[in-house]
Amino acid sequence: MDLSVVIPNFNGKNLLEKNLPKVLDALENFREGKVEIIVVDDGSEDGSASYISSLKKTVANLVFVDNKTNLGFSSAVNNGVAKSKGDILILLNTDVLPEKDFLKPLLEHFSDDKVFAVGCMDKSREGDKIVLRGRGLGQWKRGFLVHRRGEVDKTDTLWVSGGSGAFRKSIWDKLGGLNQLYNPFYWEDIDLSYRALKSGYRVMFEPLSIVLHEHDKGAIKSKYSPKQVKRIAYRNQFIFAWENATDYSLQFSHFFWLPYHFIKSIYSRDFEFIAGFFSALILLPKVIKSSLKAQKYFVKTDKEVIDALSV
Repeated sequence: MDLSVVIPNFNGKNLLEKNLPKVLDALENFREGKVEIIVVDDGSEDGSASYISSLKKTVANLVFVDNKTNLGFSSAVNNGVAKSKGDILILLNTDVLPEKDFLKPLLEHFSDDKVFAVGCMDKSREGDKIVLRGRGLGQWKRGFLVHRRGEVDKTDTLWVSGGSGAFRKSIWDKLGGLNQLYNPFYWEDIDLSYRALKSGYRVMFEPLSIVLHEHDKGAIKSKYSPKQVKRIAYRNQFIFAWENATDYSLQFSHFFWLPYHFIKSIYSRDFEFIAGFFSALILLPKVIKSSLKAQKYFVKTDKEVIDALSV
């Protein structure tokens, strides 16, 4: 079993300097196959590209992918995966520090050919406390998928984070990887996991595979205003519903509740919701094309996917 560790980076030179040695430490004891580390710089402006290029002198198995312009998370990861040779993809954000023994419990699940992805236990540093994350749940409510943090005492999950998880490359390639319609960020990993579940594959959470997530506060906020971030999140929520909801009851519910959501957003002056809708609407032909492509592999209904998850 060969591994490809894909690390997307945007203006994260300081994080790479701090955290990449920890990643290398966690990989050095892997003996079951070859390991390559693919760092994708997504148009950084902080000297990241030069720093990563210099690492090739000391890290023999490092592959550097240089996006000259900022393309977004999905494109950055997909470009890294396109250069990969491993059987299993390990996706790590630059602000994630894996514990030294995180690999073994993560990889054991792939003895089952139906397992597509396995997520890590994410010790998320939020302010002055640690919140355990990594297991996600959700339900369709008033026309949208509403997702939330799940308790970390079970191994089922609705999605595996694109910032700390392992993915079987053969299935990744079959499903088309991360959907670049979600660029620059948000919902892309939920979308891929959901498509995999509807296609009959397993998506799992491994509490013994532990990473520390020290949230990078600058990368997104330095480029996007809070209103832009909110609009993008709303846009991608619409894209997700339009691409993935194939149960007729959900499609009816979505359009039935739209007037309510519009009125509520106007009343609360949440105009980013309306802007997000029209941003998604512009992409509707591409969303429909993407949905039809994904549906070729679906063997489960939306209800079956959601009902199979424990609370």
